[in-house]
Amino acid sequence: MNREIQQLIPALAASEGAGVKIKRSLGQGPRVRHDPVLMLDEFNSEDAADYLAGFPSHPHRGFETVTYMLDGHMLHEDHLGNRGDLKSGDVQWMTAARGIIHSEMPQQLEGKMRGFQLWLNLPAKEKMRPAAYRDIAAKDIPQVTLASGTTVKVIAGALAHDSETTTGAISGISTQPVYWDIRIPAGITEPFSVPVGHHLFLYAYEGQGLVGEGQRLLNVSTAGILTDGDSVTLSAAGTEALRVLLIGGKPIGEPIAQYGPFVMNTHEEIEQAINDYRRGELTA
Repeated sequence: MNREIQQLIPALAASEGAGVKIKRSLGQGPRVRHDPVLMLDEFNSEDAADYLAGFPSHPHRGFETVTYMLDGHMLHEDHLGNRGDLKSGDVQWMTAARGIIHSEMPQQLEGKMRGFQLWLNLPAKEKMRPAAYRDIAAKDIPQVTLASGTTVKVIAGALAHDSETTTGAISGISTQPVYWDIRIPAGITEPFSVPVGHHLFLYAYEGQGLVGEGQRLLNVSTAGILTDGDSVTLSAAGTEALRVLLIGGKPIGEPIAQYGPFVMNTHEEIEQAINDYRRGELTA
């Protein structure tokens, strides 16, 4: 069964960190999530004033963050001693779990800073496991070019194509995340096989797309929540190529309690996270 768009969520302008200008689609509020995805932010500016303040040291508990850099240079540092230079095409996959305190600061004074940050929830049994961090260089992310000229960067999940399967740079996570960066040339229609039962959405960041048999229009800087099914058909509308993210995972189906950078299952666990942070025990 082909998936269709059931809800459109235009991204809204917002500010995060010390004043970084972003656009937020999923995560605009408690009801604008798509389990296990909590939030997706896009940052895209050539004006250094929009990003130079960066994201100074701050805590997280209970979920994972995925930062995908299209253009620019960001430095990650955390309490575990990890130091990661995130450059164009690179991905940072950070599992906050029990707790991590980190910073993400621009390493450029001018030029374009462009990319995305995804927040991916963890099931209750994994929220208090030790924190982990991984840098994935652009060269280590599989890229598939299909016969039509469509290209797919497979950050996470498995892409079936031409009687082959390409497994993404990230695998073995309980939510079985899918994270594909797709470019479809103008005038091309491309079907993709996707996991049945996964909650998936699209986010167009260049051009416009037509989705499903209904040919629903997906505008730039807009998320499209998909119905269930084993495939999704995408077309580039108009004269421009479509660049779109396909993101999602296996739903967790547990209650969510969130207070800023803490995402747990109950309000009591949120209180515990706040108290742990105040006492310097968040990461203990």
